[in-house]
Amino acid sequence: MKLDKLFQSLLLTGAVVVLISTPARSEVNQGESSTGAVGESTFKDTLGVRNSKSPVLTASHRKHRDFPSQVTSSLQRAKLEKSNRKILQLNEISQVSQSAELLVQSPASSEVIQVTGVQANPTDNGVEVILQTTQGEQLQITNNSAENNFIADIPNAQLRLPSGDGFTFRSQNPIEGITQITVTNLDTNTIRVTVAGETGLPTVELFDGDEGLIFGFTPAANAMQPETEQPRSEIPQEEPSAQGDDVIELIVTGQQEDGYRVPNASVGTRTDTQLRDIPQSIQVIPQQILKDQQITRLTEAVRNVPGVETDGSSRSSSDFLIIRGFETGFNNASFLRNGIQDPRLISGGFNPATIERIEILRGPASVLFGNLEPGGAINLVTKQPLNEPFYAIEASVGSFNFYRGAIDLSGPLNENGTVLYRFNAAAQTSDSFIDFLFDRRYVIAPTLEVNFSENTSLNIWGEYSKIENAFDLGVPAVGSVLPNPLGSIPRNRNLTDPNNFNVDETYRIGFDLQHKFNDDWQLRSAFLSSFYTQNRDFVFTIALLPDNRTLTRGFSRANPAYNDDLYNLDTHVIGNFSTGSIQHRLTAGINLNWRNSFVDNEGATAEPIDIFNPVYSSPISPFSRNFRVEYDSRIVGVYIQDQMTLLDNLKFLLGGRFDFAHQNQRDILSNTETENNYQEFSPRLGIVYQPIQPISLYASYSRSFSLPDAAFSDITLQPEFGTQYEVGVKAELNQRLSANLAFYNLTRSNLPTTDPENLLRTIQVGKQRSRGVEFDISGEVMPGWNIIAGYALTDAKIIEDNNFPVGNTLSNVSRNSWNLWTTYQLQSGNLQGLGFGLGLFYVDNRQGDLANSFELPSYFRTDAAIFYNRDNWRLSINIKNLFDVDYFEYAQNRNRVVVGDPFTVQGTISWQF
Repeated sequence: MKLDKLFQSLLLTGAVVVLISTPARSEVNQGESSTGAVGESTFKDTLGVRNSKSPVLTASHRKHRDFPSQVTSSLQRAKLEKSNRKILQLNEISQVSQSAELLVQSPASSEVIQVTGVQANPTDNGVEVILQTTQGEQLQITNNSAENNFIADIPNAQLRLPSGDGFTFRSQNPIEGITQITVTNLDTNTIRVTVAGETGLPTVELFDGDEGLIFGFTPAANAMQPETEQPRSEIPQEEPSAQGDDVIELIVTGQQEDGYRVPNASVGTRTDTQLRDIPQSIQVIPQQILKDQQITRLTEAVRNVPGVETDGSSRSSSDFLIIRGFETGFNNASFLRNGIQDPRLISGGFNPATIERIEILRGPASVLFGNLEPGGAINLVTKQPLNEPFYAIEASVGSFNFYRGAIDLSGPLNENGTVLYRFNAAAQTSDSFIDFLFDRRYVIAPTLEVNFSENTSLNIWGEYSKIENAFDLGVPAVGSVLPNPLGSIPRNRNLTDPNNFNVDETYRIGFDLQHKFNDDWQLRSAFLSSFYTQNRDFVFTIALLPDNRTLTRGFSRANPAYNDDLYNLDTHVIGNFSTGSIQHRLTAGINLNWRNSFVDNEGATAEPIDIFNPVYSSPISPFSRNFRVEYDSRIVGVYIQDQMTLLDNLKFLLGGRFDFAHQNQRDILSNTETENNYQEFSPRLGIVYQPIQPISLYASYSRSFSLPDAAFSDITLQPEFGTQYEVGVKAELNQRLSANLAFYNLTRSNLPTTDPENLLRTIQVGKQRSRGVEFDISGEVMPGWNIIAGYALTDAKIIEDNNFPVGNTLSNVSRNSWNLWTTYQLQSGNLQGLGFGLGLFYVDNRQGDLANSFELPSYFRTDAAIFYNRDNWRLSINIKNLFDVDYFEYAQNRNRVVVGDPFTVQGTISWQF
């Protein structure tokens, strides 16, 4: 059965390839390939550049730039004896970090110039850096300096490979006297060139050439030496070739977000838009943070995001989360894979071996993605094929028998680089400080990308993941967070059974087709299919009896317990046009979603257990089938969004989505069938005003809906709704740090509650409200010093309900929480590459249930790291809960309180080649 469904998905994928391949090959090249709607694909590789020892000055193919008289007087000009051309000597710049314009040309064009490659070549005097573009003469430059660092910003330009992917160029110690060269996308409109001198500020010469814009750098020590005049010769002398393969090692990363600061995301608009232009709170956890913290679980990653908390055990197979006070759900879990909804990602869908970055949108997101919980959405952006060979292996070992290995392979499959691949795989196994708990995780993820032309590409991908573990159900509140006259329950106590097991297995396959019609219009069609199976056999805890030591238990057996098959196809176009002086970026699409699930469960009674003197493997009562349901869900969504630029500093966002849904539920045990139809509209509007370039003031309104869980709920109920009002400020500080301050009011309505006039009847009048303040900041404080920090004040209350008192706080939501993670890596000297990290995480008191009958205490946790980067190697040691603080992660109810991990150590070694 499973293979049949997988075969159907393969047939659908193959059909798409046949349909698009023929016309795509005959298209005329209309320019650079478009960037994917979900975000930049990335690459990371080591390239060799032959040391040609070519001089900075070459033949007629290059010419010096003339610097006009408007150049700031603090910049001295050196005169060439053999010509009247003037070359700017940047070692004469004042050492204070003041900007001065190197070149004054005509006003900047609104067209962004594409730089498709970067080269670093040794010269007789130093090194030259070439920004490869056919429009080099149109590039304008502003510069400044900080200590020994020369910095040049180039507006209206972007680093883009011919495939359309963004990239970052970095060369460590290319020549003596230069410690680092970095060329990166500062934002979506600016390239930054940074060159660090070893003993002083390097001298720079600027040229225009056939290759593009050329910087010639001379180390400070060389610049001070008098130049020896070379004899003239009418016959050009051939340059001596380098002996052997004198190679500069270049660590080239395709991540536009090279570091902690990420200027762009796709989850907010389905387009690659600057965060400062989106009127909603979005935070991105980039690859560098995942690496620095050695994150293996999504629940660990979201500790860096204010307003996001765990809603389950970190040792569970599923990543249950709370965003802005509300759960992300289970069957309707608010998870996306490259912008396509996949609720089953909650069950082991996150694996660092396959993930490039995590995008978190806080607040309703139904306007683009349909049926979602109101708190927000988590978009997992996966690693994509690279156009240069790349190979990496990683191995980790840690506390409680933790072992992990991963490989990452990528590159072209043919000579012209039109067919690319990526292969990621990982295996992880560990025990736990809690008795009988274990965790085994495996993932294999191949991806193939075919570029039919510069305008058309097809990405075909697959993924297999498997998790084997035992459920962590915690211990009763009485004896852990509440006093028990008989004593305290040990933190390592497991009150279920040593033979418990759970297996989650998921097959995924899909494609992503992108086509660029012209410079203004492009199409994306993405398909995702997911086949999930859960098998489980376990004893579970129920309630603590009045004697304060006897815990009743049950038993659940199912094989399979839960089958969930999902097919999701999203097709949309993105177009740029103008109406008068107003610029528009229009996104319009259709989303088809079909889901079929089957739940089969047998239950029994297990013997009670003494929480202070447990006896395991006790007899189980006879089984009875207590749950057998099949359900089917079909949703068609049509959406449109317009990102309008009214003025250069005033932007308006307007969007809406209509969803038409049908649900069918069949109870096999009772032989009954129920169905329901829904039509919902989800609007969003927002405005962004930028009084000065680095500051964005924004306000927005958005609405979401969430359908009843057809597997476990009454589908005759109507959807729940989320309504949010948000205002905030976003700031770009010195082009190094990004900060966001948000104030929001989010209401969840139409919740089912008991009818006070008929206790057997349910009515939908319940309301919950979350309002609060969130602040986050991330980026580079100074070279080598990175930081991500945040604070959240969350006031989440019941405001209408017939079952729980109005005014009660929602469970597992802390009123105050804050986080800080910072690293520093030495930039020079004998210990260059050595770095340190420190993490501080505070979580306030939380209510353990909606009745507010008990409280989880606050906690303060400290993490630390030490790492060393050398050539292609990286060694790291990460310590979590450095001071071994006892704390509680989460509570399901009074009988299930989950403790946090104690002091743990993890060592990792990785090698890229």
